[in-house]
Amino acid sequence: MTELRYLPDDDDVTEFEATVVETADDYVILDGTHFYPGGGGQPADRGTLSWPGGEAAVVDARKNHGDVRHYVEDVTGGLPETGTTVTGRIDAERRDRLTRLHTAQHVVSRVVLDEYGAATVGNGLSVDGGWVEFEGDDVGDVAEIEHLTNAAIDHDLAVQKAERPRAAVEDAVPEGRAQLDLIPDHVDPMRVVEIEGFDVCPCGGTHVDALGEIGTVRITGSSTADGAVRIEFDVVA
Repeated sequence: MTELRYLPDDDDVTEFEATVVETADDYVILDGTHFYPGGGGQPADRGTLSWPGGEAAVVDARKNHGDVRHYVEDVTGGLPETGTTVTGRIDAERRDRLTRLHTAQHVVSRVVLDEYGAATVGNGLSVDGGWVEFEGDDVGDVAEIEHLTNAAIDHDLAVQKAERPRAAVEDAVPEGRAQLDLIPDHVDPMRVVEIEGFDVCPCGGTHVDALGEIGTVRITGSSTADGAVRIEFDVVA
């Protein structure tokens, strides 16, 4: 199995060494990785793998039965053999943007839950921005949501990431904040992202260490369809 080395709180590492355990025509499996393999609405990291005499671009990373497949293109020097030590370099600018967006999504979700009682039922991120879907057909004034989100960010609250027993997580997470019933029962402990005194939510994605790192959130659009409101947002430095 591939060790997910960014967990629970090493999600700021963008360069690392690892050992090749398997190669195929278009992917490489390592014994451990800091590449985020996608999930929870957050896309996979991109970057490069390099080794003596060769290099490849990592264009995707995906979990597969406990392993992480690093899908590669533009290979020079042939793929590395099993046992080779490689250096992984994650696109740090892209990772930083997705990290800021992901934590911003947590803040938006908590603001809407606290102010309007609307549960988050979906979310997604891309380098172009993010979106959150809320249950119902009205979540209040988006200008007020933007204001309250940035007010929370201005407090620069600490963001802690840790593994916790599932029972403790279920007790701590308020109703409507996370779809815990969709997380398989065998996931125990859970990786939790806690914003000091503000929010707690199980999440495996990458996050900032303090809210001030997010920058400013801008609500860029909203729409209603199929009993849900979608709010689109972006972050700016």
